[in-house]
Amino acid sequence: MSTFIVEGGHRLVGSLTPQGAKNEALEVICATLLSDELVTIDNVPDILDVRNLIRLLEELGVKVSRAGSHTYTFQADDIDIDYIHTPEFIAKAQSLRGSVMIIGPLVARFGRAILPKPGGDKIGRRRLDTHFLGMQSLGARFRYIFDKKIYDITAESRLKGTYMLLDEASVTGTANLIMAATLAEGVTIIYNAACEPYIQQLCRMLISMGARIEGVASNLLRITGVEKLHGTTHRMMPDMIEVGSFVGIAAMTGSQLTLKDVDMSALGIMPEAFRRLGIEMRQNGTDILIPETDGYQIETFIDGSIMTFADAPWPGLSPDLLSIFLVVATQAQGSVLIHQKMFESRLFFVDKLIDMGARIILCDPHRAAVIGSGKLGTLHATNMVSPDIRAGIAMLIAALGAKGVSRIQNIDQIDRGYENIDTRLIELGARIERSDS
Repeated sequence: MSTFIVEGGHRLVGSLTPQGAKNEALEVICATLLSDELVTIDNVPDILDVRNLIRLLEELGVKVSRAGSHTYTFQADDIDIDYIHTPEFIAKAQSLRGSVMIIGPLVARFGRAILPKPGGDKIGRRRLDTHFLGMQSLGARFRYIFDKKIYDITAESRLKGTYMLLDEASVTGTANLIMAATLAEGVTIIYNAACEPYIQQLCRMLISMGARIEGVASNLLRITGVEKLHGTTHRMMPDMIEVGSFVGIAAMTGSQLTLKDVDMSALGIMPEAFRRLGIEMRQNGTDILIPETDGYQIETFIDGSIMTFADAPWPGLSPDLLSIFLVVATQAQGSVLIHQKMFESRLFFVDKLIDMGARIILCDPHRAAVIGSGKLGTLHATNMVSPDIRAGIAMLIAALGAKGVSRIQNIDQIDRGYENIDTRLIELGARIERSDS
């Protein structure tokens, strides 16, 4: 089990360029299955989840070539669809949450898909009903094989466009159904669709491949199916969760950092949410500057009540950011309530922050009250184990701001979502050692 050994209490300085968006990568890489022509994707993050998905596609028969450090070409012109029935496929797909998004492309193009119950972060229930109900609306047949924990989706003929009102604005569910609908016969209308930037990017890539999609960036999509999609070249957007992570690191350590090539307008409510937490983000051309600070103060609401940060569908605050907001609030002046609505197990890592001296009350699985210390450097080092990607980065942020040497085990979880996070932070002055013992 790999470990980060982190000596905290050091200010960082410098600039870095955020990686390509992890969640977008998982969507657009699956979308390459929709065409037999060459698709080039640039700014692909070199992270564990993406590497595992690419290997899975290669096993399916996709020709994958690395054209640069962050550029890949994909050509799905010789797919071995029978591979989905093999134990090797089941094992690989089971270990990767993003594998769920191969369902739409495979059923739309080849008429069948099999998926084991996928893995990913252990953050509570993550049901897949939206995916399967939507595929059934398009004419696919669905069954769940209980003894094998396998989802089996088939279509005897071409999928048929339809109207569907999603039971929840699922990002991966919306992505799956958009991809399936691009090759369906007739018009598909998806209402209550997720409209996160990743979905918008997926739609733009599909449109460049010949798809007919209207309503991009809204929760009402109209998709007119086409017979065939062709190749394209697509560049991924910066990962806004990584942007938020680096803002949190700058605040926690009082550091001045510059984030290169980031459009503030593409970050939704995040900059305003950080401002209410007392953290400044300045736009400087295409860069964002987080100035050096000796402390920050949380606002209250207009009536004087305690500030609350809660996750919400786009353009609301992403649930992936709440762990970062929580740990940064421990050093602020003031109090805040963190309300994680979507996942019931995502706040359980706060016991380690409490061990570090943070003043946090875990009200229930969804809510934590944080009473800030009012100054930087009040946490002390401890040993931790990362349970998932976002809790892992929150632990790393805490360790960077704490006094003493902390150890974070199971950092493979962090590697699933952050590319070379230790070496990039070391270049800015952080003291982090990676141990594989």
